[in-house]
Order: sequence, then structure tokens, then C-alpha cells
Amino acid sequence: MYKNSSTIIDGKITYHMFSETNNTEHARLKRPVVRHYSVPSVLAMEPHMDKTIVELCDHLERRFVDNGKSCEFGDWLAYFAWDLLGFVTFSRKFGYMDEGRDFDGTLAIGDQAIDYLGICGQMPWMDFVLDKNPIYPLGPPNLSNVTRIGFENLTARLKGEDRNFNPEKPDFLQYFVNSKGTHPDIVDEGTIIGYLLLNLIAGADTTAITLRALFYYCLKNPRIWKRLESDIVTNIPSDKPASYSAARALPYLEAVCRETLRYHPSIAMTMERIVPAGGLALPDGSVVPGGSLVGMNPYIVGRNKSIYGADADEYRPERWLQQEDEDDEAYKLRMRQWNAADIVFGGGSRICLGRNLSLIEIYKVVPSLISKFEIQLVDPNEEWWTSSRWFHRTKGVICHLRRRTQKA
Repeated sequence: MYKNSSTIIDGKITYHMFSETNNTEHARLKRPVVRHYSVPSVLAMEPHMDKTIVELCDHLERRFVDNGKSCEFGDWLAYFAWDLLGFVTFSRKFGYMDEGRDFDGTLAIGDQAIDYLGICGQMPWMDFVLDKNPIYPLGPPNLSNVTRIGFENLTARLKGEDRNFNPEKPDFLQYFVNSKGTHPDIVDEGTIIGYLLLNLIAGADTTAITLRALFYYCLKNPRIWKRLESDIVTNIPSDKPASYSAARALPYLEAVCRETLRYHPSIAMTMERIVPAGGLALPDGSVVPGGSLVGMNPYIVGRNKSIYGADADEYRPERWLQQEDEDDEAYKLRMRQWNAADIVFGGGSRICLGRNLSLIEIYKVVPSLISKFEIQLVDPNEEWWTSSRWFHRTKGVICHLRRRTQKA
């Protein structure tokens, strides 16, 4: 499955961290860049995030609040996520918010490529007949558009022609370029393209999916929305983007974020692993033979009633808070157990590198939007569209937005 996500550069199949299944090689590829995804490193890019949040709010005001038009809020969350990835990766936005649409088709092509991965990941031989066909690739649309974006920005940066870059404001592209100097035995230009590809595809769509789900499920439940809204409006000023530190100080916001990730993970397919040669002994005494493909689906694990309770099929953020009859030690133990069961971002040495980037983005933009706007679904009874072919995609979060004039 994983190898199907590789890309073709100069006619050669190029593997990146996600598509590389050899554990030694995966660790080798990760080594030069892993520190740049730590919380302190990502927070160094908070000015880029703040700038993008301000632009999102300005666009929403001018295009929808001022004239009373309804907003396909989910689409705008995607435009925001892609433009933010542009800022933190290349120090420039892609322009989806300026255009108010997928003007170059990259988002649509990315959806098709992910659908392809979901299907051919179950029948890997098809990839060598279709996308990786050395004689005549038959399609479908692949990630060449995103690869081109990465290549053009890398070339401009290496030639000193990148006018967007400010050395005092770091971005991921410069981190990756610097890693070529510190780890010349590992990193070349093809490796950098692989890093960039993962940043864009794995970083934008997955975050947008989580943001859509958070607003959809909360807005569909007035009780949840009122509590979240009150918590944010009481504690977060509306005149500037919410800081990460202020957002993390809101327990109910954290509960909502964690419940959204549990209930609607952005990836809802089995994450495959290969059983070691010695086999895998299960608790019931049976043994899975070595070489077998096994895995767990984050969506299924998140609905496990033995972990999350009899109401695991219900969206209820309060489950993440300390209960009235639960002492401190019992609550801490439960959270440790739930954290161990959380595979939304993968697990172990394969945990998603962009986890901190995605979470910081979510924790910042949600309170920033709610503190500034009153948000309502146009039709609270209308159900949205969902599709799971690798990413758990959605559409149909159509909202009315108004300037917030008073406390919730």
C-alpha cells in the first residue's frame, strides 16, 4: 500500500518517508528533519500562521459577512489550510483564498490521487500497470502538480531567486535545504522534493478534514456549540489571532479537538504493518504467521466501546474531561490509556511528523474564528457528504457568518 504513494521524478520512482517500508531507511530519511517538527520549531512559524488567519477572516468578512451571503465554510477551511501550508513551507501563499476557488485544480487532483491510493493500495499490482507504467502511464491524475510546485520553489531558493524568503522567519523549505548541508549522505534534491510532497499532501487536506468535522459536529449540536462558543468568547480576544498558549488553556476546546480526531479521523483506512518472521502471538493464544499484513483502522479504533465507553458512537467532547466521580489519579490513568490507544496520527516510529503542525494550526484557527464570528448552519437538518477512500473526506458545511458583537 505505502509504496503506491511514491512519486516519479525525472522518470525514476522516488520513495519518501511515507512510502518507504524499510524501517532502517525510514529512520535514515527522518533523521535530518525530525527536529524541525517539534513544538518549539513549529511555534517559531506562528507569525506565518497568524498572517494566514488574519487573511482568512478578512476574506470571510468581505465575501460573506458584509453582504449576508451563505458560505461553503468547509471549502474555505481547505483554502486556508493550503495557503497556510504555503506560508510555512515556502514563505508564500498559494492564493486559494485570494481566488476563492481551486483555481489551478491542485486540490481536485490531490483528491483524485488520494482516491487512487485508497483503491490501488488494496491491489498494489495495479499501480505498476497504471501510474508507474514505464512504457505508457495510464493515469489517473497523480501528484505531479504538487511535485512541480515543490520543484519550482526549491529551484528558485537554491538559485537565490526566491523573493518571498526572509532568513529571519524560517520556513520548512529552508530547513530542508539546510539539511542537505548537514546530512549530505542522506539528503539530495530528490529527497527534499519528497519532504515537500509530504508536507503539502499530508498537511493541508488532513487538517482541513478535521476542521470541517469539528465545526460540523459542534454546530449540529446546540448544547456543544453553546459551551464551546462561551468558553472561547469569554477567554479569547477577537482583535487578533488566538495564540497557541491561550488556546491550550481552554479545557473544553481541547476536549472538542480530541473528540473530533477520535470520532472523525482524517484517515479512515487500515494502516498496514508486516508481522515479523517469528509471528505474532495474540492474547487468545492464536498466532499470526510471519509476513502477514495486519493493521488497525483509526476510525474503528476510535469507536471501540471497551476503550471509550458504551456511547463511543456518539460525538460527546465531555468524555475527555475529568468526570465528577473521578479523582485525579483515575483521570490521569484513563487519559494515559486513551493516549496509548490513539492512532489518529499513526504510532511508534511511524507517527506523523506533521502532527504538531496540524494540531497547532487547529488550536489557533478554531478560537480565532469563533471569537470573531457568529456561525450558524444554513440548514441544521441537512446532512453532509462523506467519502472514505483513504482520507475521510467531507463536503457540505454551509454556514451563515455574522460579526460577533457581544459575549456568547
